[in-house]
Amino acid sequence: MASPRGSSPYDHTFDVAQLAHIELMSPDPEGTERFFTEFLGMSVSERRGQSSYLRAYEEWYHHSLKITEAPEPGVGHIGWRTRSPEALARRIDALDQAGVAGAWLDDERGHGAAYRFALPSAQELELFWDVDYFDVPTDQKSGLLNRPQRRPARGIPVRRIDHVGITAPDVSANRAFFEDVLGFRTREFITTDDGAVTIGAWMSISQMVHELAMVADPQQLSGRFHHICYWYGIPQHCADAAELLREHGYTIECGPGKHGLAQGIYVYAIEPGGNRVELYGDTGYLIQDPAWEPLQWRESQIDWAKAVYGTVTDSFFEYCTPPVGTALPVAATSL
Repeated sequence: MASPRGSSPYDHTFDVAQLAHIELMSPDPEGTERFFTEFLGMSVSERRGQSSYLRAYEEWYHHSLKITEAPEPGVGHIGWRTRSPEALARRIDALDQAGVAGAWLDDERGHGAAYRFALPSAQELELFWDVDYFDVPTDQKSGLLNRPQRRPARGIPVRRIDHVGITAPDVSANRAFFEDVLGFRTREFITTDDGAVTIGAWMSISQMVHELAMVADPQQLSGRFHHICYWYGIPQHCADAAELLREHGYTIECGPGKHGLAQGIYVYAIEPGGNRVELYGDTGYLIQDPAWEPLQWRESQIDWAKAVYGTVTDSFFEYCTPPVGTALPVAATSL
């Protein structure tokens, strides 16, 4: 019996393998580091110059988060690992054919030479293959052979990086770039009711619903950052983290709740440097259909897309970093 859906529109190799790390810029790097280490249980792998490198306890690489001191919050770059050296070469060729200029960098910590380039929306991405695996001290190793480090006894420790969110003045242009040049799949997207304008897109390179989220920039600016997300896998931990963070004076922007789009259990907080951090309480759902067709939400359906339960505040759509004409979200009044 023939498939009820057509053949996959993606007929080229998917060479990008995973979201590997994100560089957050922070005007309060000590406060940002404390947020991630004392309350989210991450560990510092290294400090170098104006930056610190952090990893979660179920991450094998040198780091998944780089915190760099800067005058304003935002994103420095987003790092993606390819599936092989040959895959890296193919994606660089694709970038060249698309007329996208890039440059090799070989002085970063935690991985080998990386190819850095800019998106149509101006955020900087890098692709690389070689990585450094973190050498966990003996007294921190887990008895589980499939977990590199024992669970830290501080805060509500996150397990791994999950996804990244950015903004774009033209979501459709960014979506096409990720599909055509980098081989991402669009899983879900939101348009105006007439379908003419794409408001957001959720994309992945795996069975996950998304490793990348994009929403329309509220100021129609380029290069801005929406959020970084770390994964718990257990919904209760989102509630535990929200309570812990709020009791210690951090801003809980919205949640805990459950998104309709992607179906993840979420809570959003603002770290001391001003960047938004999402904590994910489960996987959402997995996509195993190789002929999956992107799901289109209309703007009139956005209440269901935002949340099955819980809240998504107006600031979620208005605030991103660097902030332009928008104040920090105020603390939630209830959980």
